[in-house]
Amino acid sequence: MAEDLLVDPETDPWATYAVDPGLSRRLTARVVCAPAPETVLTHTPMTGAPLARLPQSTPGDVTVAYASARSAQRSWSRTPMPQRARIFLRFHDLVLERQSELLDFMQLETGKARMHGFEEIADTAMVSRHYARRAAGYLRPHRRPGAFPLISRPVELRHPKGVVGIVAPWNYSLSMSITDAIPALLAGNAVVLLPDNQSALTALAAVGLLYEAGLPEGVLQVVLGDGPTVGGAVFELADYVCFTGSTATGRLVAQNAARRLVGATLELGGKNAMYVAEDANIGKAVDGAVQACFSSAGQLCISIERLYLHQLIADEFLDAFVVAVQSMRLSPALTFDADMGSLVSAAQLKKVIAHVEDARSKGAVVLAGGRARPDIGPYFYEPTVLADVTAAMDVRDEETFGPVVSVYRVSSDDEAIRRANESDYGLNASVWTRDVARGRRIGRLIKAGTVNINDGYAAAWASVGAPMGGMKSSGLSRRHGSEGITKYTESQNITAQHVVGFTPPFGLSAERWARTLTVALGAMKRAGIR
Repeated sequence: MAEDLLVDPETDPWATYAVDPGLSRRLTARVVCAPAPETVLTHTPMTGAPLARLPQSTPGDVTVAYASARSAQRSWSRTPMPQRARIFLRFHDLVLERQSELLDFMQLETGKARMHGFEEIADTAMVSRHYARRAAGYLRPHRRPGAFPLISRPVELRHPKGVVGIVAPWNYSLSMSITDAIPALLAGNAVVLLPDNQSALTALAAVGLLYEAGLPEGVLQVVLGDGPTVGGAVFELADYVCFTGSTATGRLVAQNAARRLVGATLELGGKNAMYVAEDANIGKAVDGAVQACFSSAGQLCISIERLYLHQLIADEFLDAFVVAVQSMRLSPALTFDADMGSLVSAAQLKKVIAHVEDARSKGAVVLAGGRARPDIGPYFYEPTVLADVTAAMDVRDEETFGPVVSVYRVSSDDEAIRRANESDYGLNASVWTRDVARGRRIGRLIKAGTVNINDGYAAAWASVGAPMGGMKSSGLSRRHGSEGITKYTESQNITAQHVVGFTPPFGLSAERWARTLTVALGAMKRAGIR
């Protein structure tokens, strides 16, 4: 049982972090694993103290999880949609009611500031409500135009894929572990979920709330383990795969899915650009940039790492932006007092330091930040602003995935668009201008799956009725909106033919029948029939 996972600081001499022992008793979801499994000890990035002893699944356990999920899916797929929807509306309420404990888990596992954790609370609740209310409409049978009006009558049906395999990242431990599963489950699928070990407690807490809300036993299975071994097993048995992570790993997942002829959703890396035009509201743009660049300490696929400033307002913007960044509060506290939290690990800190030092050594100017803060916590790094970044520096084109943004001056909208599109990535972008029509014109020319006008990332991300995903090396398929649920289904065309068929009727010759059909096709075109 998961209830024994959390390290108790009262009994473990190495646990120096003040963890509420009552949290562990609220973890009721099970991990599919053999008796006496191998375990992994995780640590909170806030202080480096031990956090959880996690049982590790094996590929054999993954096979067991899929067998159980397939068995449960058969009856779940026959459950009426209104009954399924009620479960997720109840889950919506539970997420909001239990947000305090969920936020504790999120902060302890990822190190993020509490307000940035609340973004995940809101996202999870909104996705649950949206699909609970809209799934029936997205998936209902649709009449489609037939070959001949009134004679051919097609109906499009949607059937669940079966069992969806989801491998979730650590950085958004609640949202990414559960919001991809919600539409998959509502579509009638079962799910086998592999959260990252670093985010397992949050995922287990969320799964426990789903079962509390009424999800039938076995429909959502949780396994734990490393990506190459256990993650590979999850993808090998799935009827559809969903992966959020690096572009390099995403290419391997795509190759495996292609070999097996199953569909895949991949949300991958980003090197996202923000453009502040000369007519932008500078105060709002500065506030938006602080949020967009440093939410979750920059450990967000859609955060901004490239900031393009129109030369007419660049100095004014930077004067205010640098002061705002230097004023940010860093803290490991499980409260709403911090503006930014910690990086997740020593490896993440090492990469951020490497990018900044490489840029500094090659002539970049550090306008703000630029140093680690071990006095606050082992993996804290100051929010950092770099200028004079060139193509010789790793930070220009490589995803940092940390609290570092590079600033560049541009002379026009066209230059901003061109430079925003120079990246191999195309996940998210941001445009700031008082002229929304101008912003939309610019946005259409930026090759990114989402473009926010007068916001950094939250406006598009939180609009869960619209698609969200990446272009170019940032991924395949979309989450949210109609595609976010129909991708988990197989479409079926059932067409009834009336009166006459497609073979010559009434003893007509093939030649005469072909002439008759030619006249009919021409008449249909003239009548505007699609």
